[in-house]
Amino acid sequence: MKERPILMSAPMVRALLAWTKTQTRRAMRVQPGDETSVHVEHFNQTVVDRHGDEHPGPEIFGAWWDDGESGLRCPYGAPSDRLWSRETFFAFGRWITQFNVKKGRDEWHFVDMTQELGLAYRYAADTEEAPHMMGRRDHGPTPDWWKRPAIFMPRAASRTTLEITDVRVERLQDISESDAEAEGVDFLRSVPDADETLTAKQLYMCLWDSINGRGSWDANPWVWAVSFKRI
Repeated sequence: MKERPILMSAPMVRALLAWTKTQTRRAMRVQPGDETSVHVEHFNQTVVDRHGDEHPGPEIFGAWWDDGESGLRCPYGAPSDRLWSRETFFAFGRWITQFNVKKGRDEWHFVDMTQELGLAYRYAADTEEAPHMMGRRDHGPTPDWWKRPAIFMPRAASRTTLEITDVRVERLQDISESDAEAEGVDFLRSVPDADETLTAKQLYMCLWDSINGRGSWDANPWVWAVSFKRI
């Protein structure tokens, strides 16, 4: 069993905490062809040695297509592996400058003191009001609460761990109504001026475009469809 981080937006975190989100879809980094048959399983990628000869490489879990000529490791893991969610959060700490030799200049670095001081991390998904934060990083070494992007969340701050139960590859627009519900779209029904006639799939289309950019739904990419249970 392996653990990997996965980024989650505030609405998706709230859906996880409410036990209403049990799937997530993410576009594949390499896109199979339009008429390709894609298989998801454990397989051995072909490796080429220094003499140009092909051999079976280490076993991986992922997708392969085009009669085995192309393959891609699943970046989220295999069934029974775990994911821990990264979300926008607040940490208590201070900013320092360190010289970056490669860039040839000083850079700001955040020193997280939350655990050291026995404090609890706070989360943007829980409140619309941020804790008090210093306005500028150069106001001295005094520690304070700071809003931190999800990508910087440490494992210790994550409050949601998921166990993968299934991994599929499919075209985005092939999502079923029940799978769209499992994506946690129900929160969109309660937003101001929500259209109550929209189906779960139509709501998911709106959500996908809001996250990935206008027109990304129409592009209909191949996606990893990962199912999980919260533990």
